[in-house]
Amino acid sequence: MEDLRFPIGRFHFPDALNETERDTAIRSIENVPTALRDAVHGLSDEQLDTPYRPEGWTVRQVVHHLCDSHINSVVRFKLALTETQPTIRTYEEALWAELPDKDGAIDPSLALLEGLHLRWAYLLKRLSDDQWERTLNHPEVGELRVDQLAALYAWHGPHHVAHITSLKKRLQW
Repeated sequence: MEDLRFPIGRFHFPDALNETERDTAIRSIENVPTALRDAVHGLSDEQLDTPYRPEGWTVRQVVHHLCDSHINSVVRFKLALTETQPTIRTYEEALWAELPDKDGAIDPSLALLEGLHLRWAYLLKRLSDDQWERTLNHPEVGELRVDQLAALYAWHGPHHVAHITSLKKRLQW
């Protein structure tokens, strides 16, 4: 049976990204807002409030989660680029997804993602080889390089967009 939690497969941290792989990761990050907007285009409130899987987040929560997660991610990138191996803060994403704004309109989150991803991609396209190798300490994962973070978020956006598109396909929306 298909694992609805991982419609594009699980993420595995690469050892390192070469220049071509970095460019691919940047394009993936850059394309998330458009892919997400396309995925939710025309959905009704009832559809937005449908969980993408049993006991999963609703489509609306997924949109807001992407915004929350990627705001945190950009901060993590900037910390890694400006401090010596900073230890980042984790956050309880499942609890964030239950805060009252989970029921709010998705347009503000979509707009935030568009601006955020434009700036994020602009930054990533201009990093030196040394900057791609800078590190941070993730309390749950350990030491990570900037290129590994880019790989993670190049997967993360499409992963959640696929939650929505696979739900739409299953339910024939």
